[in-house]
Amino acid sequence: MRDISVLTEADLRDLVPLDDAAVDVVERAFAALAGEGVVMPPILSMDLPAANGEVDVKTAYLPGFDGFAIKVSPGFFDNPKLGLPSLNGLMILFSAKTGLVEALLLDNGYLTDLRTAAAGAVAARHLAPEVQTAGVLGTGVQARLQIEAARLVRPFERVLVWGRDPVKAEICAQDIAERLGGIRVAVETDPARVVGESQLVVTTTPARDPVLRAEWLHPGLHITAMGSDQPGKNEIDPAVFEQLSVYVPDRESQCRTQGELRAALSAGAVPEGRTYAELGAVVIEPALGRRSLDDITLVDLTGTGAQDTAIASFAVARAKQCAAGTMIRA
Repeated sequence: MRDISVLTEADLRDLVPLDDAAVDVVERAFAALAGEGVVMPPILSMDLPAANGEVDVKTAYLPGFDGFAIKVSPGFFDNPKLGLPSLNGLMILFSAKTGLVEALLLDNGYLTDLRTAAAGAVAARHLAPEVQTAGVLGTGVQARLQIEAARLVRPFERVLVWGRDPVKAEICAQDIAERLGGIRVAVETDPARVVGESQLVVTTTPARDPVLRAEWLHPGLHITAMGSDQPGKNEIDPAVFEQLSVYVPDRESQCRTQGELRAALSAGAVPEGRTYAELGAVVIEPALGRRSLDDITLVDLTGTGAQDTAIASFAVARAKQCAAGTMIRA
């Protein structure tokens, strides 16, 4: 018999807000991912067109972390018609020493949202040195969280929001203004103007056709693309790659099959044999990233099991400190 901690979404929202500590632990995961001894199998991904859904399973063992997480993340996109959320899921944290279950995190996707936003902050911290205006293409949960996370590391004072649905864009802009307070937030109907007036642009859509075009690029621009997490998704015009100074994948092997790199390779915009420094390598060695203020940079976030292990471990450690959650015997 042993005790297993059970943490609900409500527990986790209290324990792990989107703050500097969350960004730092995700940055630590990227750094670990660039080192030796990592075990991170390919994503187990199921596309379920009959149900308008998808399911991803991610995991990773990281040296230096006491546990490893297995995360199951379903997305069923007709659920709102039934009054249900599109996304849910859970994480299980195992001991890295014994393999025994230590915690069950019933987060309904909250920790995934949090660590994804934190990854965007890591990208901005290392590749977007000067930001006066931040732009976001998309109006969902990540549009809000990515901007909130980026402002933890870059104190910009203006945000531009674009979305295909102007009503949703207006609501998103209002939410961002309320969350951040004291900054100017405006809806922009032309995505080209969002890109043209921003030094940092985050794309947060499930698009299968590009929402950011190559002709909109300008010196000093940094792009974080986080919507392409399944084969077939594509937010960034492949021709963008021909103008980039630096392209940084979160995990190159993943980005070749389901990130923006996949679309660029398919279009012949980049040579098949070229390799890239991953985000963890840039965290460790900044010279691998932006070299000048005029560089145009792109970080491709497909989401990694390393991030899940890091945020789950962090959440459980905080729960132990606060004696939070429910203990069950198994």
